Amino acid sequence: MVQLIVGRKGKGKTKQLLDKVNSEVKAVSGNIVYLDKNKDHMYELNNRIRLIDVSRYLIENSSEFIGFVCGIISQDHDLQQMYFDGFLNISRLEGEDIAPAVEKLQKISEAFQVDFFLSVSMDEEELPASLKDKVWVAL
Repeated sequence: MVQLIVGRKGKGKTKQLLDKVNSEVKAVSGNIVYLDKNKDHMYELNNRIRLIDVSRYLIENSSEFIGFVCGIISQDHDLQQMYFDGFLNISRLEGEDIAPAVEKLQKISEAFQVDFFLSVSMDEEELPASLKDKVWVAL
């Protein structure tokens, strides 16, 4: 499953994502990973959630980002959920069509039973039609 939280910068997407991940950690039996562009939210996350600062890994494009995600999944067979804060930034998709990357994440989700939650700095109206059914929260 891939779910999106959408809205312009400063609308509260990160707070929604942090609230979701911190409540989910109590309900899931597997592991949770939170990808972000820095470590600013380290102390806002439950200590059972693994925070990864994506900026440290020199990712240059969305294909490398997808490979990075697959690498994380391959190393943790108990991984159940992944959260991507600032998805456009960390995946290097700013100003590009996000549909192919989100569709690939959907296939990865189905293959490995990992749920993805993405915060996307776009208004719901700007999303490709194929992604509208994946919107979890629109701000």
